[in-house]
Amino acid sequence: MRFCLLVCVASLLVAAGGLSNRRAPGFSLQDSTGQQHDLYDYRGKIVLIEIMQTACPHCRAFSKILDQVKAKYGDRVVALSVVNPPDTAATVASYLADLKPTTPLLFDCGQMAVSYFKATPENPAVDLPHLFIVDANGWIVNDFGYSPKTKAIFEGKALFPELDRLLAAKPK
Repeated sequence: MRFCLLVCVASLLVAAGGLSNRRAPGFSLQDSTGQQHDLYDYRGKIVLIEIMQTACPHCRAFSKILDQVKAKYGDRVVALSVVNPPDTAATVASYLADLKPTTPLLFDCGQMAVSYFKATPENPAVDLPHLFIVDANGWIVNDFGYSPKTKAIFEGKALFPELDRLLAAKPK
């Protein structure tokens, strides 16, 4: 049983999501304290970009996983959570007061999210929460939208083997 679980998690992590295998679109977004976060500033590190909503229960659970990532990997892995309307400064303040996350919450008006999701008027799909894993060279190496198959990424320990693998790889 345990072996089957490991094989399932391994196969989930090896297959890159449909929005992966491309250079991560650049952005510079402000967090809830007014600090700017530019993706380029994190070059050389693994960056986790979560696009989320403060009212989403799966996003709230994933906040705890991101706190564990920060505790385990320190500054080798950067985690950024990005909110879009209808979230506001008030909903973000409430979220921060309730959960006290250690990762910054960035405000996007939608442009950054659209570029990551490759959304168009013909294909406006955006699934939340969604995690993009950007390697040290600035490439999206994997992405996960929440589903029963990826629940262990957002609410369990399945993200950690993926991060261990990326940190063990030599930068190109």
